[in-house]
Amino acid sequence: MMRQILTYGTVALMTALAPAAALAEGEVNIYSSRHYDTDERLYSDFEAATGITVNRIEGKADELIARMQAEGRNSPADILLTVDTSRLKRAKDAGVLQSIDSAVLETRVPGYLQDADNQWFGFSQRARIIFYDKAEVNDPPRTYLDLSDPRYKGLVCIRSSSNTYNQTLLASIIENHGPDTARAWAKGVVANMARAPQGGDTDQLRGIVSGECEIAVSNSYYFARAIRTDVKGVSDQIGMIGWVFPSQNAEGAHMNLSGGGVAVHAPHRDNAIRFLEYLASEQAQKYFSAGNDEYPAVPGVGLSPSVAALGFFKPDDVDLSAVAARLPEAQKIFNEVGWE
Repeated sequence: MMRQILTYGTVALMTALAPAAALAEGEVNIYSSRHYDTDERLYSDFEAATGITVNRIEGKADELIARMQAEGRNSPADILLTVDTSRLKRAKDAGVLQSIDSAVLETRVPGYLQDADNQWFGFSQRARIIFYDKAEVNDPPRTYLDLSDPRYKGLVCIRSSSNTYNQTLLASIIENHGPDTARAWAKGVVANMARAPQGGDTDQLRGIVSGECEIAVSNSYYFARAIRTDVKGVSDQIGMIGWVFPSQNAEGAHMNLSGGGVAVHAPHRDNAIRFLEYLASEQAQKYFSAGNDEYPAVPGVGLSPSVAALGFFKPDDVDLSAVAARLPEAQKIFNEVGWE
């Protein structure tokens, strides 16, 4: 079957997903908010290995979750793929995922990167780390909590409180250090901001290059991408930027998760499980690193040169199901301290 994707509003509507096609054999229908062109290799390799045709609808996570809810039992979705623990939790809470049994996923994906009820699994990770201007900052923050230290007042660029990466980071701080420490941290970071939160992670790195800030927080893969390929406003001055994997003598660096689960009404449930198992294979795990500068979820898989260039570090292995449960509390704290 020829995959055809047409844009409709902010969601890509695939005409191949007609009701009759949704029930055909040898297919798997994926709703994905991963917007990376490099993922095409994951789909084509799976098709070549299995003969199963991959059909996709692409859009923003919240829109796809709402779409699955509206479609109900008539939904053609077999799989939801999305980025960040907060969105995986949102999908579970919305009732659009189902629990599955898979010895492959249970064995290959570490337990702390799985939902407690096996409704979602992590397949790639990004470290949320601290970057700094090497010429201006002699003693950069070494932990996440250090970002709230008054000595960094007016130096920090970081994204808004609506950003899922920051929501999960704060939720992990609550889980690791308690709500009082987390609230004091958030309040201190607001006091240390060089500018009002704006832009994406790459814009925080650009803020260092432009001199707007001397310290920034970003996911590792944005910086690794600027090592591998030309990223405007970052790559040509990349030598001026240093980085710290935070909290190496404590909980370790916070990891954002990209993952997925089987849709609650999946018409091709067996194919869906087979695709998720493929994402945990060595071939697919290597491609997450080579194609999109991410860290594999499966231990022992080799890294691409751009990712390996960042060096070895200790990741935080806090249970992400527990972190997900802290997300409402994290948003409440953001609101209380005035983090825009």
